[in-house]
Amino acid sequence: MTNVQERLDELKIVIPEPTKPKFVYVPAKRTGNLIYTSGQDARKDGENIYEGKLGAEVSIEQGQEAAEQAIINCLSVIQGEIGDLNKIKQVVKMLAFVNSAPGFSDQPYVINGASTLLEKILGEKGKHARSAIGTNELPFNTPVEIELIVEVED
Repeated sequence: MTNVQERLDELKIVIPEPTKPKFVYVPAKRTGNLIYTSGQDARKDGENIYEGKLGAEVSIEQGQEAAEQAIINCLSVIQGEIGDLNKIKQVVKMLAFVNSAPGFSDQPYVINGASTLLEKILGEKGKHARSAIGTNELPFNTPVEIELIVEVED
């Protein structure tokens, strides 16, 4: 079994420190062996890597990159909660929202960027149930927002 940090290094992915929420909520909530993340957007170094709607200002490829960044941000929050990503037993569920222009219906293709990255990082433990939902607006004009539910070791 590959160490998660070694896999991140191979993929040249740096998990940032989790950012403090600007509003009234916590970035993650643990109950038993489950961690629920709050929705994470596509920010890197405090700025969204893309802004706008899929099917208008943002391409599917850019949306996939945004979804990847949202997963990196989810992992940041989880790491902040448990200290070591090797404690993840499995990703249970991904809930993903795609900021969609009228008529855009390729949300699953966009969110495949996130799902694929999770599997690259975590292997079998990264396989998950998923919903990819189109919405007409997302906060701060982010193209995607993603939540995870993960099972962790005691």
